[in-house]
Amino acid sequence: MEKLSVTYRLLRKIGLNYSETEYGKVSFWGVLKRVCKTYKDGFLLKFGMNSWLLSPLLPRKIRPAILRSVGCKVGKGVFIGDNVKIDAGHADLIVLDDHVHVAGGCRLLCHQRNLSHYYVGDDYSKLGYRLAPIYLKKGCLVGMESFVLPGVTIGEGAIVGAGSLVTKDIPAWTIATGRPAKVIKQIPIRENESVNL
Repeated sequence: MEKLSVTYRLLRKIGLNYSETEYGKVSFWGVLKRVCKTYKDGFLLKFGMNSWLLSPLLPRKIRPAILRSVGCKVGKGVFIGDNVKIDAGHADLIVLDDHVHVAGGCRLLCHQRNLSHYYVGDDYSKLGYRLAPIYLKKGCLVGMESFVLPGVTIGEGAIVGAGSLVTKDIPAWTIATGRPAKVIKQIPIRENESVNL
């Protein structure tokens, strides 16, 4: 227990201000290794995702490849708009199935402070984090400037309206919008269309 306490104090001194619970889970070298990976991935995400020189190839080729290289699971035919931000430190928790569209300015977050044991007088900075995956299923669309929070699954073919805050799962083949996002419409099944020649 003494070693964890020394590690905790050392990390605090160099400015890594995570909760004591988080520090207890890793060694100093584990934290350093994770920080280096996060910086490397952050550099790729910042400078590779929005290169004007490669703009024709960015949405369907380069951005999905960059997301794969930082640890996301990305299917075929995925579209990633400009200025999309992911949780670089937890990219391995993000899954984008085939033909998913993530429009410009969206943010995919896989961690947030765990408020389940937060009470009056507590120090917010000492709270641990809740980590949970994000799963965007086949053919769904996340509209511009939307936020997707940890633990959310957006169902196949679902559409999330622009500017939404997705805090809970969105069922397949629905349209959801708002802050927080709520289902406003079920997408109808196409009836057989007869073709007159």
